[in-house]
Amino acid sequence: MDNIQVKQYLLGKAEAIEYFPFGDNVSVFKVKHKMFATLSLGNGNEKGTQGKMAGHYCVNLKCDPEEAVMLRDIFSAVIPGYHMNKAQWNTVILDGSIPSGEIERMIDNSYSLVVSKMPKKDQTSLLIHL
Repeated sequence: MDNIQVKQYLLGKAEAIEYFPFGDNVSVFKVKHKMFATLSLGNGNEKGTQGKMAGHYCVNLKCDPEEAVMLRDIFSAVIPGYHMNKAQWNTVILDGSIPSGEIERMIDNSYSLVVSKMPKKDQTSLLIHL
Protein backbone atom coordinates (compact mmCIF):
# COMPACT_ATOMS: atom_id res chain seq x y z
CA MET A 1 0.00 0.00 0.00
CA ASP A 2 1.17 3.52 -0.66
CA ASN A 3 0.41 6.62 1.39
CA ILE A 4 -2.67 7.52 -0.70
CA GLN A 5 -4.20 4.07 -0.27
CA VAL A 6 -3.44 4.09 3.46
CA LYS A 7 -5.00 7.54 3.85
CA GLN A 8 -8.14 6.43 1.99
CA TYR A 9 -8.39 3.30 4.14
CA LEU A 10 -7.94 5.29 7.36
CA LEU A 11 -10.59 7.82 6.33
CA GLY A 12 -12.91 4.96 5.39
CA LYS A 13 -13.26 3.99 9.04
CA ALA A 14 -16.52 5.07 10.70
CA GLU A 15 -16.36 8.74 11.80
CA ALA A 16 -12.63 8.99 11.09
CA ILE A 17 -11.27 12.49 10.58
CA GLU A 18 -7.87 13.85 9.58
CA TYR A 19 -6.29 16.90 11.08
CA PHE A 20 -2.84 18.49 11.37
CA PRO A 21 -1.95 19.47 14.97
CA PHE A 22 1.79 18.98 14.28
CA GLY A 23 1.94 20.92 11.01
CA ASP A 24 1.18 20.16 7.39
CA ASN A 25 3.60 17.22 7.23
CA VAL A 26 1.92 14.94 9.79
CA SER A 27 -1.64 13.72 9.29
CA VAL A 28 -3.37 12.62 12.49
CA PHE A 29 -6.42 10.39 12.24
CA LYS A 30 -8.97 10.37 15.03
CA VAL A 31 -12.27 8.76 15.83
CA LYS A 32 -14.45 10.65 18.30
CA HIS A 33 -11.47 12.80 19.35
CA LYS A 34 -9.18 9.80 19.98
CA MET A 35 -6.10 9.26 17.82
CA PHE A 36 -5.76 5.88 16.11
CA ALA A 37 -3.09 6.66 13.49
CA THR A 38 -0.61 9.17 12.13
CA LEU A 39 0.83 9.34 8.61
CA SER A 40 3.98 11.21 7.60
CA LEU A 41 6.95 11.13 5.25
CA GLY A 42 10.22 10.06 6.83
CA ASN A 43 13.29 12.16 6.16
CA GLY A 44 15.96 9.74 7.40
CA ASN A 45 16.98 11.85 10.39
CA GLU A 46 14.54 10.24 12.84
CA LYS A 47 16.47 9.40 16.00
CA GLY A 48 16.77 5.70 16.72
CA THR A 49 15.49 4.48 13.32
CA GLN A 50 18.87 4.00 11.60
CA GLY A 51 17.52 5.92 8.61
CA LYS A 52 14.90 3.23 7.83
CA MET A 53 12.20 5.86 7.32
CA ALA A 54 14.13 7.92 4.75
CA GLY A 55 11.98 8.72 1.74
CA HIS A 56 9.13 6.45 2.84
CA TYR A 57 5.74 7.30 4.23
CA CYS A 58 5.19 5.82 7.66
CA VAL A 59 2.02 5.14 9.59
CA ASN A 60 1.92 4.93 13.39
CA LEU A 61 -0.67 2.45 14.64
CA LYS A 62 -1.81 1.44 18.10
CA CYS A 63 -1.20 -2.22 18.84
CA ASP A 64 -1.55 -4.82 21.57
CA PRO A 65 1.88 -4.84 23.29
CA GLU A 66 2.52 -8.57 22.68
CA GLU A 67 1.43 -8.36 19.06
CA ALA A 68 3.55 -5.22 18.58
CA VAL A 69 6.71 -7.17 19.42
CA MET A 70 5.70 -10.10 17.19
CA LEU A 71 5.06 -7.79 14.22
CA ARG A 72 8.48 -6.19 14.71
CA ASP A 73 10.05 -9.66 14.65
CA ILE A 74 8.19 -10.67 11.48
CA PHE A 75 8.50 -7.47 9.42
CA SER A 76 11.67 -5.39 9.21
CA ALA A 77 9.45 -2.44 8.13
CA VAL A 78 7.67 -2.47 11.50
CA ILE A 79 9.58 -0.66 14.24
CA PRO A 80 8.68 0.66 17.71
CA GLY A 81 6.36 3.66 17.43
CA TYR A 82 8.36 6.74 16.51
CA HIS A 83 7.48 9.56 18.96
CA MET A 84 4.91 7.25 20.58
CA ASN A 85 4.60 4.86 23.52
CA LYS A 86 6.87 2.11 22.18
CA ALA A 87 4.98 -0.66 24.00
CA GLN A 88 1.59 0.20 22.50
CA TRP A 89 2.41 1.76 19.10
CA ASN A 90 4.26 0.56 16.01
CA THR A 91 5.57 2.56 13.09
CA VAL A 92 4.89 0.79 9.81
CA ILE A 93 7.22 1.91 7.03
CA LEU A 94 5.37 1.86 3.73
CA ASP A 95 8.24 0.53 1.65
CA GLY A 96 6.23 -2.11 -0.21
CA SER A 97 7.53 -5.04 1.82
CA ILE A 98 4.32 -5.64 3.81
CA PRO A 99 1.24 -7.07 2.03
CA SER A 100 -1.69 -4.65 1.73
CA GLY A 101 -3.99 -7.02 3.60
CA GLU A 102 -1.62 -7.06 6.58
CA ILE A 103 -1.44 -3.26 6.68
CA GLU A 104 -5.25 -3.11 6.55
CA ARG A 105 -5.43 -5.62 9.41
CA MET A 106 -3.03 -3.50 11.49
CA ILE A 107 -5.14 -0.39 10.80
CA ASP A 108 -8.33 -2.27 11.72
CA ASN A 109 -6.74 -3.41 14.99
CA SER A 110 -5.56 0.11 15.85
CA TYR A 111 -9.03 1.52 15.22
CA SER A 112 -10.68 -1.29 17.24
CA LEU A 113 -8.31 -0.86 20.18
CA VAL A 114 -9.11 2.85 20.38
CA VAL A 115 -12.87 2.26 20.03
CA SER A 116 -12.79 -0.46 22.72
CA LYS A 117 -11.62 2.11 25.30
CA MET A 118 -14.51 4.49 24.58
CA PRO A 119 -17.73 4.76 26.59
CA LYS A 120 -20.33 2.15 25.55
CA LYS A 121 -22.61 4.71 23.86
CA ASP A 122 -19.76 5.87 21.61
CA GLN A 123 -18.79 2.27 20.84
CA THR A 124 -22.38 1.44 19.92
CA SER A 125 -22.69 4.38 17.54
CA LEU A 126 -19.51 3.25 15.75
CA LEU A 127 -20.29 -0.46 15.69
CA ILE A 128 -23.46 0.25 13.73
CA HIS A 129 -21.20 1.12 10.78
CA LEU A 130 -19.26 -2.17 10.89
